[in-house]
Amino acid sequence: MGALAVSHTNPEIIYAGMGEACIRNDVSPGDGVYRSRDGGDTWAHTGLADTRHIGEILVDPFDPERVYVAALGHAFGSNPERGIYRTLDGGDTWQRVLHTSTKAGAIDITMDARSRDILYAAVWEARRTFWNMSSGGPDSGIWRSTDGADSWTEITQNEGLPQSAIIGRVGLAASGARPGRLWALIESSEAPGLYRSDDFGRTWSLVSAKRELRNRPFYFTHVKADPLREDRVYVLNSHMWRSDDGGVGFNRIATQHDDNHDLWIDPGDNLRMISANDGGANVSFDGGASWSTVHNQLTAQIYRLDTDNRAPYFYVYGTQQDNSTIAVPSGTTDGAITMVDCCETGTGESGSVAVHPDDHNTVVVGGIGSSPGRGAALQHYDHRSEQIRLVNIWPEAHDGVAPSELKYRFHFTFPVLFSAQAAGNVVFNSRDIGDSWEVISPDLSRDDPEKQQLSGGPIKKETSGAEDYCTIAALSESPLEPELLWAGSDDGLVHLSRDRGANWEDVTPPDLPEWTFVKNIEPSRHRPGTAYLAATRYMLDDFRPFLLRTDDHGRTWVSIVGEGDEAIPAEDFVRVVRSDPIVDGLLYAGTETGLYVSVDDGSTWLRWPTIPNTPVYDLKVQGSDLAVATHGRGFWIADDLAPLRRLAQDPSLSGDFLFTPKKTWRVLPHLTSAWVTAEGKDYWTALGKAATFVAQVDETGQVERRYLDAGSTGPTGATVHYYLSDATASDPGVVITLDFLDGNQGVVWSIRSTPDGDLEGVAPRAPKDPGMCRFVWDLRHEGAMPLPGGPAGGEADRGPLIVPGEYEVRLTVQRPDGSASAQTAPLVVVNDPRREVSQEDLERQLSAKISEARYALARLREARRRIEHLAGTGNMASRRAEAVLNELASVERELIVVPGDLSDTFGRDEKALIQGLTTLISVIASADAKPTKQALSVVSIYFEQIDAHLAHLQQVLDVDFESLHHQVGD
Repeated sequence: MGALAVSHTNPEIIYAGMGEACIRNDVSPGDGVYRSRDGGDTWAHTGLADTRHIGEILVDPFDPERVYVAALGHAFGSNPERGIYRTLDGGDTWQRVLHTSTKAGAIDITMDARSRDILYAAVWEARRTFWNMSSGGPDSGIWRSTDGADSWTEITQNEGLPQSAIIGRVGLAASGARPGRLWALIESSEAPGLYRSDDFGRTWSLVSAKRELRNRPFYFTHVKADPLREDRVYVLNSHMWRSDDGGVGFNRIATQHDDNHDLWIDPGDNLRMISANDGGANVSFDGGASWSTVHNQLTAQIYRLDTDNRAPYFYVYGTQQDNSTIAVPSGTTDGAITMVDCCETGTGESGSVAVHPDDHNTVVVGGIGSSPGRGAALQHYDHRSEQIRLVNIWPEAHDGVAPSELKYRFHFTFPVLFSAQAAGNVVFNSRDIGDSWEVISPDLSRDDPEKQQLSGGPIKKETSGAEDYCTIAALSESPLEPELLWAGSDDGLVHLSRDRGANWEDVTPPDLPEWTFVKNIEPSRHRPGTAYLAATRYMLDDFRPFLLRTDDHGRTWVSIVGEGDEAIPAEDFVRVVRSDPIVDGLLYAGTETGLYVSVDDGSTWLRWPTIPNTPVYDLKVQGSDLAVATHGRGFWIADDLAPLRRLAQDPSLSGDFLFTPKKTWRVLPHLTSAWVTAEGKDYWTALGKAATFVAQVDETGQVERRYLDAGSTGPTGATVHYYLSDATASDPGVVITLDFLDGNQGVVWSIRSTPDGDLEGVAPRAPKDPGMCRFVWDLRHEGAMPLPGGPAGGEADRGPLIVPGEYEVRLTVQRPDGSASAQTAPLVVVNDPRREVSQEDLERQLSAKISEARYALARLREARRRIEHLAGTGNMASRRAEAVLNELASVERELIVVPGDLSDTFGRDEKALIQGLTTLISVIASADAKPTKQALSVVSIYFEQIDAHLAHLQQVLDVDFESLHHQVGD
């Protein structure tokens, strides 16, 4: 998204302009303008789809239907859909009111404080390719309209502005407090800096040439005027700067993160601001003296990922745009994944990341973007010492140096493998984790000198390393042929070595166009000679997806993007392809807009519906899970590939079908998990840990937490998938039952689609929907028998966890005519590997004794109900009834604290055996370990006392109640 604007007169109306306008090397194009009339709840696309990159949206302060859009157009080529657009009907129709050329588009627009008819626009001639970022040209400039955009006049060379300069990007801001005052931050080949006009742009003066205001002008060049103070103006760059004297002197405003790109200032309260930077959005209520956090927004941009082999929760590692390399667990015992659970494993923002397969404490990270030492940084992170050692392959500085002058060239995300390979324009090998490197290939790129010059121009040069070209961008090794290496370049070549680098052969697909960027090569895990290739040409203004497969070591290639409705869409370019390690022909592809899956080796593709519309940069299958790296929505994990794998193996499956669950980890929940809110919004998931969530009952009748500012652990327990035909799901008389069986075929727990007595549909139930259904069993035995009208039993109500072992799940479809069909599937439960405990120590807990006591209490209350009507009649029978009632009340008070017995102090003033036993269950179930001796001692005391009271109750019911019953009749 490049721009966002809210109507002043009706804040329910919002306009969003798609496509990033700060066109760095990882820029994403958009598809025009969207409008919301309900505060963002729903959106409608209103056109301008081919503008691709929108720099600014301006809503008329008095008419929310009158809107102006500054459209940059294609960042990678010429196109006519550029300039200033205007709508008078809220986006239903658009008129282009300013257009200079097919090479230059509008990047900014602002309006005078007093007159709605006076508008200023900045036009920018810019183009990006894989190897260059060009900013500036003869079509760049500043334009003014005095009739509401009906006509425009160029004012680029008005008095005081550079007269013979090449103009690049320009940021504009009209003062909200003084009509006629306008600031322009100008990238220029002469006298660049911040200019001010106090006469509607007729004359200008250079008020500040401060260098820090104009670093990397193509990426920044943002100026914002205070709406209430005529001399206050902000400039956004790596840092945020504020001037209180009209733009002459500036002081830095500290923000939560560097690289500031936008600032909203409340037009009625200039101390209330929202800053947008590469870390997220921050709110200030004191004019920037303090800001809210960036750590509540799930917007990380991940380049490359890897996973380790920890269990039950593996970690996902990724290099983040303008941030550190981070390791994030796939789950936690309390359910929420926050920064507390993560760790940094390097500073490199841009490169690849590789985790030692046998030691997760050792991580190697590439870092062109943010690393000391600059150049093609390579970092060796040791988690034990938390130290980062730079092991750069060739630690040569590249600032101000053309790539053609470097000894080796490295791509922004140059590949790194933990088999000790890395690649620049040649392939390197290390036998000592970076202490030394040897070259094992010739230059495997096209090595075109014209595409290895200093990036930038015609005004500024850009030597961050992001545009270094003619490099190896993809490197992989065959899991089936140990000596086989594949290499793909960012300029369209593919090479193969069969002897681990001693010799290389060119196997470039003949239909792959020149200068195509090979994103990754994925060797098959099932067939020698088979490999998959993902490539793109989007920075050449060609958005076609390129996916190819070879089955003969690259001698021949075929396209596998699919055809017709079963293809990857024509302009959804591909960034990565991966093959499933278990099922041959099952493929995953990450594109600019999401994730696709193929079950037939690429002949057809389906979009994965639950992944948001966001660029997918990398993928990795870890066990039964698929880890996804998105550029803007952080990490995602598809937590169970078992059903997909089964369908890929047998696409003809039909009718009702039970899938075999994946191996299930038995993980003890957090000690305080039972205390967490089970309904509504709350802010803590465990003592000492906060995350905002909304708890609600899902379709299966179980509590589901939706986290708003944290990651979420996948389903905890055994995930059971089954497929129901339309006929089965639509028949109201059909009942679905899921039984979980132990090794002796005993039913451990059972669930039905229509539980007995559940008239309101609040009890857990098995889904009964057409198509795929999912139910998650929490691996617990049935809890203690509930006591109607009694207080909760805490841990006893949940039931103890089952012990590890081999179980079965049984799906039964019971039809109205009495017929039934059943299917079973094995369910393997493995204990948390982080805990060393014997099978014998994982004992069942004490809910059975509590159920026995509660059952007796239920009998007691039923007996009391039947004899209470006899009390108070004044005869012998009523006096005898009162005596029996007193005996029953005495037993009840010993067993349970009844409602009304709570004291005014914290806690209770009476002991209660069942509550005491429940407390002991929490103690014994607190960890995977055998009960302590002292806990067992107290258990025996409680058991003895409960048994005594139950015997007393039995006597009252068998003798006193029965004799009373015979005395008065029933």
